[in-house]
Amino acid sequence: MDPELIADYGCHVGEGPLWDPARQRLYWVDILTGRLFRYSPDTGEHELFYQRDGMIGGITLQSDGSLLLLMEGGAIAVLRDGELSYVVTELPGEEGLRFNDVIADPAGRVFGGTMPQDSSRAVAGERLGKLYRVDTDGTVTTVFEGTCIPNGMGFTPDRKHMYYTESMDYTIYLYDYEQATGEISNRQTFVETPRDGGLPDGMTVDAEGCVWSVRHGGSVMVRYTPDGVEDGRYRLPASMTTSAIFGGRDLDEIYVTSAGGNDKAANGPAAGALFRLKLGVRGVEDFRSRIGL
Repeated sequence: MDPELIADYGCHVGEGPLWDPARQRLYWVDILTGRLFRYSPDTGEHELFYQRDGMIGGITLQSDGSLLLLMEGGAIAVLRDGELSYVVTELPGEEGLRFNDVIADPAGRVFGGTMPQDSSRAVAGERLGKLYRVDTDGTVTTVFEGTCIPNGMGFTPDRKHMYYTESMDYTIYLYDYEQATGEISNRQTFVETPRDGGLPDGMTVDAEGCVWSVRHGGSVMVRYTPDGVEDGRYRLPASMTTSAIFGGRDLDEIYVTSAGGNDKAANGPAAGALFRLKLGVRGVEDFRSRIGL
C-alpha cells in the first residue's frame, strides 16, 4: 500500500518513533526543537504534548510507563507527568554534542550515541561522539569513541547480537552482545549501503529477524534478511526519512519519521511528517528501559 501521512508538524529532525503497547500510542520527537509528540491510532488524535528549551536526541519507554529522555550535553532525565527528573545532568566532554539515537536492551539498560549539535561537523567527518551504555542504576559507561553520526540500533531475535548504524560509514554493523553484562564486541559488517542512495539512518527489527533500515536523503526504507540480503524496498514521499518502528494492536503497522520540515520548499511538502505503512509484516515490542527504577 502507499504510505499514509499521519501527522505533519514540520519537524526539523523528526526522529525516535516509539510504540507504547499498553497505551496503544506512538511517540516521536523533533530533536532540534525539543518537541515530543504522541498519536493514538484508535482515535486518530495526535498532539504536541511536551516541549523543552533544548534538544531531545532520543527516548525510551520505561517499565513503569514513563519516558526516558536523552538530550544535549549528555543529559538524561525521566519525564513523568510533564516534569523532568534528571538521572545525569551532563557528561564530561559532551559540551556541544547531543544524543542522536537510543535503544533499551533486554535487561533494561540503554545504549545511546552522541554527535555534534552542529551536524555539519559530523557530515564533514569529525568523529567527536561516543556510544554510551546507561546501566539501570544510572551508571554511564563509554562503549567506544569516535562516532560520527551514530544511528539505528536493534537486537537479533536470539538476543545474542546487536545492530549499530554509523551513517557516515554507510554501514550497519553487527556486534556480539552479552545480555548478562551489556558488553558488545567483535564488530562485523552486516550491510554496507550504496553511497548514492542516502545515509542509513534509523532501523527496526521485525518478528522474522529482518532489518528495516531507513535512508536519510533517499526517500526509501529497505528490508534486509538476517543474512544481510536486500528483501524489499519501499518508497516514501519525503527525502529525509529518519527512523521506523512497528506499532498497532498486532504490531503490523510501520511508522516512519522524517526531517526537513523547516524548509518544505527545498525538501518537499511532506518533509518532517510522520507516515504509516501496512505491509502485512509483524514486528516485536521494543524492550523497556529500567533506569533508576
